[in-house]
Amino acid sequence: MSKHYNKKSSSGWWIFGGIAAIIIVLFVVGSQNAAQSVKTLSDPSALPGIQTGNAPWPAELDHLRERLVAIGLQPLSAEGTALHIHQHLDIFIDGNETPIPAGTGIDTAGGFISTIHVHDSSGIVHVESPTIQTFTLGQFFDIWGVEFTSQRIGGYQNQGDKTLKVFVNGALYSGDPRQLALASHQEIVIAYGTDQELPNPIPSTYNFPAGY
Repeated sequence: MSKHYNKKSSSGWWIFGGIAAIIIVLFVVGSQNAAQSVKTLSDPSALPGIQTGNAPWPAELDHLRERLVAIGLQPLSAEGTALHIHQHLDIFIDGNETPIPAGTGIDTAGGFISTIHVHDSSGIVHVESPTIQTFTLGQFFDIWGVEFTSQRIGGYQNQGDKTLKVFVNGALYSGDPRQLALASHQEIVIAYGTDQELPNPIPSTYNFPAGY
């Protein structure tokens, strides 16, 4: 009887283990699908309300909800708490600093906020997400409503000796800037113009407030 009991017990453990494995697989697949639902578009030019003119650019809110849906982000009723990181962004056009407007990604009238947003005019970008996943610089510009690619920002496009360059913590970024993953306490510099118009030195750090 003891032998028969052990056999049944072993079989039961195999069944339990199989169910557990299926649950784990479903959880992993679900997590991957959730992460994949947030996407960085390769071409943001067709996004509703996207700004293609010259700086400065206001926070485009009229079509913010539509753009969020297009890039796979849900409008939030409150800031997410699973992931909370900050970056600092400097933008220079022809040697002149261009501000990132307060309220970017925040539609007070509509009662929602974007995962990536800006509260004030300091240039600090907030990533406050209900899920832990990777967000990108391209997504921030899509939320802001400013066309941004490796070749252009707003109405400024690579031509002759005027080019768009991106620096992260003082180092030139050589990849697709739209795919640049946002990480905690980055100092990101975007500069359009000639090499002589680059800020000197290139900002490499930022003194974030306590608690950021």
